[in-house]
Amino acid sequence: MTRDLFDELGISTDPRVKMSELSVSKRQMVEIAKAISYDAKVFVFDEPTSSLTEPEAEQLFDIIEKLKNRGCGIIYISHKMEEILRICDEVTIMRDGKHVTTKNAKSITTDEIIKLMVGRELGERYPKKTNVPKEVLLSAEKISGKHSKLKEASFYLRRGEILGIAGLDGSGRTELVETLFGIRERDGGKIFLDGQEINNRTAREAIKNGFALLTEERRSSGILGILPISENATVSSLKKYSTGPLLSQKKMSRATEWCIKALRIKTPSQKTKISTLSGGNQQKVILGRWLLTEPKVLLLDEPTRGIDVGAKYEIYKLIIELANKDKGIIMVSSEMAELIGICDRIIVMSGGKVSGELKKDEMTQEQIMALAARFA
Repeated sequence: MTRDLFDELGISTDPRVKMSELSVSKRQMVEIAKAISYDAKVFVFDEPTSSLTEPEAEQLFDIIEKLKNRGCGIIYISHKMEEILRICDEVTIMRDGKHVTTKNAKSITTDEIIKLMVGRELGERYPKKTNVPKEVLLSAEKISGKHSKLKEASFYLRRGEILGIAGLDGSGRTELVETLFGIRERDGGKIFLDGQEINNRTAREAIKNGFALLTEERRSSGILGILPISENATVSSLKKYSTGPLLSQKKMSRATEWCIKALRIKTPSQKTKISTLSGGNQQKVILGRWLLTEPKVLLLDEPTRGIDVGAKYEIYKLIIELANKDKGIIMVSSEMAELIGICDRIIVMSGGKVSGELKKDEMTQEQIMALAARFA
């Protein structure tokens, strides 16, 4: 029955494979198939393409068209304006938990939607870049993963630079940053920070060496959902807040207050459970958590996934501000326009290897796609 359903929807996954072995995008397609298997009449898609590649997103749009033709009702929640205007008949805009307006999709533009969402004009999608890359901070030589497809990946990162990592799903982007951070075992290669070789065999060692990792899946491996903001913000730097064998609530509160103000986190209080915040505010808390560790290198894996345009703009500003403070930033993203808009340089992964590098004046979506397909 599963295979028949997958064939009908054009999903190539083997029904006998464990979910834990699938990529995030494949799991998402299985979830969509599960919802369709119920033979439901109303479908609610909440950010369904946030983890999908472009071909998989096209596949989803075909599935939605089939459901519409069957007479099903679709509620489609997304922060991607182009998708909304492409597949929806009506658009309802929410802001801060309140209904703003509902309009016919053919009578509204992307710019109007953004203005209504954020409550103000957003002249540019990306902030003006003010950071200036300096000397080499980090270099990786022929990094290979023991239990991943990562093969002899070499690159460098300069102080004050935002380095993008592009590539198709399964190209080795996430494996590369997780290997650098020590949560995936390295099979070969060397890592140098400020000219000195380091190992980063574990996350603890990586943090000690000045690394921080914002993970791809915020809900499953980023936030501690049952805990308040204060504990989520301080969990990676607890030694700073200890007084003897005990933690100082006053010190933790002071650090959390700094995060809330510096990152403009919208929350009723520090004691609010992080799981009740919006995706953008959850992401800011996790970013604040890592800033409290005073890192030299920030590894950001899909930092704006599932976040609205207003919050995205604020996170872009924060990334540029951090680069201005001489942090080295590596940013993985599936959105090519985002990488082109925010990065100083892009390396492209394909088949577990670095297939090429693009400087600012060479960055185009066509160039990225050509390199992404090189070893695929």
